Amino acid sequence: MAQTTIAHGAAQAVAAQGKEGSLLQRIARSKEAYLLLVPTFALVLTFSYYPAFSAIVHSVYEWNGANLQRYTGLANFVAIFHDATLMGSIMNLIKLALFSLVVNITFPLLAGALISHLLDNRLAYFYRVLYVIPLVVPGMVVLGIWKSIYAPNIGLINMILKGVGLTHLARPWLGDFKLALWAVMFIGFPWFAGMSTLIYLAGFQAIPRELMDASSIDGAGTWTRFWYVEIPLVMSQIKLIVILTVIGAMNNFATIMVMTNGGPGVNTMVPGLWLYRNAMYYNKMGYACAIGTALFIVTLALTYLNMRYLQSSVEYTGA
Repeated sequence: MAQTTIAHGAAQAVAAQGKEGSLLQRIARSKEAYLLLVPTFALVLTFSYYPAFSAIVHSVYEWNGANLQRYTGLANFVAIFHDATLMGSIMNLIKLALFSLVVNITFPLLAGALISHLLDNRLAYFYRVLYVIPLVVPGMVVLGIWKSIYAPNIGLINMILKGVGLTHLARPWLGDFKLALWAVMFIGFPWFAGMSTLIYLAGFQAIPRELMDASSIDGAGTWTRFWYVEIPLVMSQIKLIVILTVIGAMNNFATIMVMTNGGPGVNTMVPGLWLYRNAMYYNKMGYACAIGTALFIVTLALTYLNMRYLQSSVEYTGA
C-alpha cells in the first residue's frame, strides 16, 4: 500500500513537472506575444498598483503631499474613529449603498427578465439598443441634467408642482437638510437602463430553453418558474452586480461633489469626498491615505463575503 502511494505521488510530481515544462515551452514559443504585453503590465503597475501601494505606505505618516514629516504609526487610523464628519459620511455611504443595492438588484433584474421573454427578436433587439444608449452619455452630462431638474426656481419638478397647484410642495431639493440625500438617491430614476440590465439579460438568455420548457411541463407557473428556476441560474450575475454596486458606492464621490458638494452642511458628505477634501484642501495627505486604505480593506472584505456566502445551490455555467 505504501509503495502504491509513493508511486502515485511520484507520478503526480512527474505530471506536474511535465505540465510546467510544457507551459514554459508554450511561453517560449509565444514570447513575441508576451513581450507585447510587457508595456501594458508596466503601465498597470505604474499607474494602478504603485499609487495604491504608495497610499498604504503613506497612511502611517504625517504627510502634506510634498515631504514626509514624521512617522505616526496607526495614529491616522485611530483619528478615523474620532472624526465626526467621517462617521456621518459613513452613515450616508451605507444609506446610499443599501439603496443602490435594492435598486440595482430589482429593477434591472425585472427589465432583463421581461426582455428575455419577448418572442419578437426585433423588438428584443430594439430594447437592448434602447438600454445601451444611456451608457454612451457622459456621466457629467447626466448629473448636469438632474441638477437642472432639481433646480429650485426653474427646475422641472418644481415647475410641475406649481403647474398643478401644489406650490407648497416645491422645495430646494438639493438644499433641503432632510431631502438632499434622498434627491441624490433618486438620480437615474426609474433605474431600468444601464449596464445592470444588460448583465441580467445576458444571464437570462444563457438559460437553456429546455429547462424552461421542462418546468412548464411540470406545472410551474410564470412566477414559480421565475423565482425557483431563473433566479438561481442568474445568481452569478446577481453576485457580480452586488460587487460592482458596493465598489461603485465606495469609490463614487463625483456625484455628490457635482450635485451638492457634501452639503447642505455635511448632510450628504461621503467618505470619498471627505478623503478628497483632506488631501486637496487641508493638505492632510497622510490622513487621506489612511481613509483610502480603510475603504479598500472594507471593500475587499465585503467582496470576499459576497463571493463566499451569496451563492445558489445551482448555477448554470453554460457547459
